[in-house]
Amino acid sequence: MAEAPYVPPHPEPEESIQHSLFGEILDWMLAPLLLLWPMSIAITYLVAKSIANQPFDHALEDSVTVLAQQVKEVDGTIVARLPGSARDILRADDVDSIYFQVTGPRGEVVDGDRDLPLPLGEEPERSGRVHFRNESLHGAPVRVAYAWINLQPLAQPRPSLALVQVAETLDKRAQLANEIIKGVILPQFIILPVILALVWFALSRGLSPLAQLQERIRARPPDDLSPIDSRQVPEEISPLVGSLNDMLARLAHTIDAQKRFIADAAHQMKTPLAGMRMQSELALRQVDPGEIHRSLEQLAKSSESATRLVNQLLALARAENQPHAGVGLAPLDLGVLAREVVLDWVPASFAQEIDLGYEAPDEPLEIAGNALMLRELLSNLIDNALRYTPSASGGSVTVRVRASAGQALLEVEDTGPGIAPGERPRVFERFYRILGSSAPGSGLGLAIVREIAQQHCADIEIFNNPRSTHKKFPGSLFRLTFPPPELPAPDAD
Repeated sequence: MAEAPYVPPHPEPEESIQHSLFGEILDWMLAPLLLLWPMSIAITYLVAKSIANQPFDHALEDSVTVLAQQVKEVDGTIVARLPGSARDILRADDVDSIYFQVTGPRGEVVDGDRDLPLPLGEEPERSGRVHFRNESLHGAPVRVAYAWINLQPLAQPRPSLALVQVAETLDKRAQLANEIIKGVILPQFIILPVILALVWFALSRGLSPLAQLQERIRARPPDDLSPIDSRQVPEEISPLVGSLNDMLARLAHTIDAQKRFIADAAHQMKTPLAGMRMQSELALRQVDPGEIHRSLEQLAKSSESATRLVNQLLALARAENQPHAGVGLAPLDLGVLAREVVLDWVPASFAQEIDLGYEAPDEPLEIAGNALMLRELLSNLIDNALRYTPSASGGSVTVRVRASAGQALLEVEDTGPGIAPGERPRVFERFYRILGSSAPGSGLGLAIVREIAQQHCADIEIFNNPRSTHKKFPGSLFRLTFPPPELPAPDAD
């Protein structure tokens, strides 16, 4: 038989992958730092170049000013009276190459280096202000300072302007800029690891309360559901601890309720089981067929009581484990559901000789509910009414569905002995039986009714039957008021 081909597992969805809070914070802190650090280096480099240019630009400006003072016009001819020693001083530089040029009004070179390019696209000006530009000379970048000199200040409107230029290569500027960058960047290489270590230490120290909280919770006994002391946790974690304490309180309440339920159920189950055992032992000891038959009848009644108790315990457990109110509910017609449940109980009402009636609403009444749970609710109300309504006095039970003030009402009324006002809040408790009551039952039916009503956000009330005229049997009226179903929001135009 051929083996099935290997199928690789599906990749885990991204939202289910567990992330580290420490790593997340570290990423968000270090990622911007590592991104900003190259930007800081680039900005530092630009600032260093700007700072390095300033002193050398001032020196070039002074050279242009000194050279301009030596340019004169003699008999219509422009001359530059620059001694040889001055030329040597002007060009004296061990690192950079210095170039100068003096040109006349017609662009003719009066003195200096002929290769130095002229400024392009600029109109000569008479102010004598020194300008700067970047050029390339002999394949090397140079910084040029230049100014126009007015040789005839009184000549109008066409003065005689000479151009004086001094250029310098950028080696000293680059060296100074590199020294500035080294002085700024090298300490950063030392400081950055220190910053990373401090960030790591600070995060570890800041998140240590989480680890301590984890250890305290892990060290708790399994049955310890007491609240966590929120005073020992940071302020940012207090809401989380508060929510956890609320959950622990709800869990403790649920566990306590389950413990009480199990204890009460065990106590209630003892009676029918003990009766069944006693009747079976009695039947085994009997010889007379009549006595054996009576013992078997009692055994059948005890088994019926135990079966009903078990069914009601299962129904109550199922009701308590249903989703919370508003979840798992669907639109349904309350009148149709009530009519179907009443039809199911008609044979039982005939057997007990009790008139079981149903009053339908004038129009369909829709509610949001769980059909299975509502059937259980109404069945328990009808069963409770049939058990407590005597048949000898022409007893009757009526199920009614009607509308009032936009809400759906479900009513079950009987002609039984009624419930005293002081007993009404307690009849919904588990295993509670009214003193003096002779009707068989376990005291779970109305507890199931209350649980299902709460899940449907329905209010339940108990009144005397307003239609009963018998003083000994005032009857009871159970009324459930259901909220109107939520309508979907209209679509926006």
